[in-house]
Amino acid sequence: MKKKLTYRDKLIELAYIYDVKEIKDYEKSRKNLTSGQLELILKKNKIIIPKDFKSNFLRDNIVKPVSKIKTQIVEFKENRVKDKNKLIRKAENFKHDTNRKIARSFKDLWNYLGQIGLNFLNIIPKLGKVIYEFFGNAFTDLFHGIYTQQIEPKKAKRVLIGISGVVVVFTIVFSGINYFSGDGLNKKIEVKKEIKKPEVKKEVKKPELKKEIKKPEVKKEVKKPKVKKDNEPKLEVKKRSVDEVILPDLNLKTETVLNLFKDVEYDLGRVRIQKLVKPIYFTQFPKDLDDLKSTQLKKETFIKIVLPLVVAENERILADREKLIILSDKKFTTDPEKQWIRQKLLEYKVKKGNLKELLVRMDIIPTSIALAQAAKESGWGTSRFALEGNAIFGQWTWSGQGIAPLDRASNKNHKILKFPILRASVKAYKNNLNTHKSYAKFRQKRSNLREKNKKISGLELTETLNNYAQTGSEYTKILNKIIRQNRLTDFEPVSLVNSVKKIELSS
Repeated sequence: MKKKLTYRDKLIELAYIYDVKEIKDYEKSRKNLTSGQLELILKKNKIIIPKDFKSNFLRDNIVKPVSKIKTQIVEFKENRVKDKNKLIRKAENFKHDTNRKIARSFKDLWNYLGQIGLNFLNIIPKLGKVIYEFFGNAFTDLFHGIYTQQIEPKKAKRVLIGISGVVVVFTIVFSGINYFSGDGLNKKIEVKKEIKKPEVKKEVKKPELKKEIKKPEVKKEVKKPKVKKDNEPKLEVKKRSVDEVILPDLNLKTETVLNLFKDVEYDLGRVRIQKLVKPIYFTQFPKDLDDLKSTQLKKETFIKIVLPLVVAENERILADREKLIILSDKKFTTDPEKQWIRQKLLEYKVKKGNLKELLVRMDIIPTSIALAQAAKESGWGTSRFALEGNAIFGQWTWSGQGIAPLDRASNKNHKILKFPILRASVKAYKNNLNTHKSYAKFRQKRSNLREKNKKISGLELTETLNNYAQTGSEYTKILNKIIRQNRLTDFEPVSLVNSVKKIELSS
């Protein structure tokens, strides 16, 4: 290996190369010149000293040791910061665990005290009932015993002894009554009771019950609603103040639907002010909706039918989102909670158990966008796909049940996806926007609005839906126009009236 030369040796070697006699003479005389002296002699003879000589020396003897010290200091600081963070994390975890244990212990203690209190309160009526039954049975046994002894004179002495025994027992201990009253009397009384019961049954004859059953008044009242005026469902809705009404396939006419809205006082102006909508769920559109001459009335009827369905689905998604946030913060989850997470990962088509991606996808579709797209794709509820297949969002399918478009090209085989009820169409539409790769920009922009604590507005997100239709940007312009002209942004903060009851109106 080549020996590593010092800076002085390199200067001497340079002097020999340029044949500097003064330096050679000093070397021959064995006089050791310093590096500075060698530099002066070389400069005197107009010899340029290369920069590499000095830089290597500085790098090896000064720069490298200093850089090593710096890196060691940085590593030491990082290690100290890591240790500090670990301690902080341990302290936070300990604090969280202790708080949770204390809260759980207090909760368990409160539940335990509550159970004790409830059990104590439950004992009081039971105790009263026992005392009441005890005295009642005692008196009935006494009088029945007297009655039997009157019929059988030979046992009169036993009756007197029994009465005196009962009196003594009442004054001393209540629990001795059964012992002194005797088993023979109880047996006799039971026999007599069994004999008397058939007499009661004979008196209360079954034909009376049959007469009550034969009265078909209720059935006649049920058969009356065959008239398609639907007056009886409206009256029931008014009297009971129904919180949730599910309307099945009644083949209702538009006139009937409008009358129903009047009866339940369903008005869009009031919805815009109160930001509340009643949960009235239609399973299909009226077949004669297109017969309305007023375009404004037709649009309002369409919005009244679709709005509760969209809001209900959004509230379901928000409930799932809140549950997911709580479970993702928990260190330990139960088996049912894990099963629920796995189910949602499958529903939203998220791979590798990525909960962050699931949280991005599990979010609402602005009500204004949903109403605008439903109006555009279904012709405000009058298209063939909406009336025959409850398809209000024009989703395509190549494998499922669907309706073939009349203007479909011969080289294409797609269909419009068909649904049993309108709510299923809304659910499939929202699942499509929350899972399909074509709407990744829509979901990302919505997530950015969430992170900045901004309102999720339909007009902010319509530009990301250019892949929904073949017309692209023209489609998004139409959506914006529908939203603005019909003031659909007013319905974005609308929520459902708190529903407690469910009543299905049958045909």
